[in-house]
Amino acid sequence: MAEQEQPQIYLISPPEFELSRFPDQLARVLDSREIACFRLALASQDEDRIARAADACRAVCHERDIAIVISQHLRLAERLGLDGVHLDGARGIRDARTELGEDAIVGAFCGASRHDGMNAGEAGADYVSFGPVGDTPLGDGTRADLELFSWWSEMIEVPVVAEGALDQDLVASLSSAVDFFGIGSEIWTAEDPAVALSTLLARM
Repeated sequence: MAEQEQPQIYLISPPEFELSRFPDQLARVLDSREIACFRLALASQDEDRIARAADACRAVCHERDIAIVISQHLRLAERLGLDGVHLDGARGIRDARTELGEDAIVGAFCGASRHDGMNAGEAGADYVSFGPVGDTPLGDGTRADLELFSWWSEMIEVPVVAEGALDQDLVASLSSAVDFFGIGSEIWTAEDPAVALSTLLARM
């Protein structure tokens, strides 16, 4: 297997943020190192709130030629001028591709399931993300481990993202087996998220 390039960074928004402050924070992080993509992953179902957040974040990302995708809200992706959608599992990938077109980014989160990941890849996902990779009180305690990523990177061509409760040790151990690190909650609670990102990736 050819020596792999260093994984790229896929930034994920916090589930809630202050619209008056977050776009500036985002800009500082995007300017601090090369970022491949940004995912707007708000917990809110309020379309007006999501739209205002998307407008602000899209401006920051597109100013820097960085793609921005939205979690789940397929109908909003095109309407808000975003670059694609991030779905939960393989269901809906074909519909998203039909609706958004071939150039859109369509990704899928597949937990720790090879089966779901392969289904997503076969359905046409541009990437598959697995996680959480670290310990988190969320979910049922299932983790996506190094073996899953190693197997995927050897057997499957679809790019793979590792996300969820990353730390320096996990970044170091997973670097040779993933295409992207999905980083969000690990940095946004820090006083300076850009410094927190640099620290997290110090051993990559």
